[in-house]
Amino acid sequence: MLDTLDLSQDLTKKEYRKSLIRYQLQLRELAFQLYEQQRLLVVVYEGWDAGGKGGNIKRVTERLDPRGYEVFSIAAPKGEDATHHYLWRFWRRLKPPEEKQILIFDRSWYGRVMVERIEGFCTESEWKRAYREINEFERQLVDFGHIVVKFWIQISKEEQLRRFHRRYNTPHKQWKLTEEDWRNRDKWGVYQEAVEDMLLKTSTISAPWTVVEGNSKQFARVKALRTLVDTLSQEMDYQPAEPGKKKKSKKKKKK
Repeated sequence: MLDTLDLSQDLTKKEYRKSLIRYQLQLRELAFQLYEQQRLLVVVYEGWDAGGKGGNIKRVTERLDPRGYEVFSIAAPKGEDATHHYLWRFWRRLKPPEEKQILIFDRSWYGRVMVERIEGFCTESEWKRAYREINEFERQLVDFGHIVVKFWIQISKEEQLRRFHRRYNTPHKQWKLTEEDWRNRDKWGVYQEAVEDMLLKTSTISAPWTVVEGNSKQFARVKALRTLVDTLSQEMDYQPAEPGKKKKSKKKKKK
């Protein structure tokens, strides 16, 4: 599946700026509708190291009211999180829509069928069982009225290497590059197999995956924003205004 993607897709600077502003403003309007309708949007970001998840999330939240969203950066479980079922730490982070209307997970419960599977942090029977558990977990969210959007950001192995080198050569970004990143890169084939299984077994009608072609960060940001706008518009039966277009006033007919 991933090998068939066209990762060469890109946008001109003009197209990027125009589309970015358009979808950001529409998303802000839709975020207010989430508040009005008391709905919760759960956004999941997964992808390769250096895939651009952080920059993508930044553009999604850039024009949102900060009182209405929260971003969770998920790392290995520690303390009390490590003593419970792996889904427990995500259940407890879910908030009622009167508090937050948008919850964004920078990495998520899918670590169970990727990192934990590959690194041996759980047994084979546990990660195989996790596909069903995750589907049921997400189905419960949707049945409760929440909206779930999941992004996998795909980049090529060559593009990842270029980004690793840019990070290494940029002093204020060197902290982002770790030995673990290089170690994970050596297991690219194994990880890709796990990703393929994840996409096939957990893309459901109620919570489908959106695979984002990420070699161009600009293209990936716009696609994610457009997907959120389209999904929310459909789920809430609300069409946001087109930025820059004036609403036509109704003229009174002359008698």
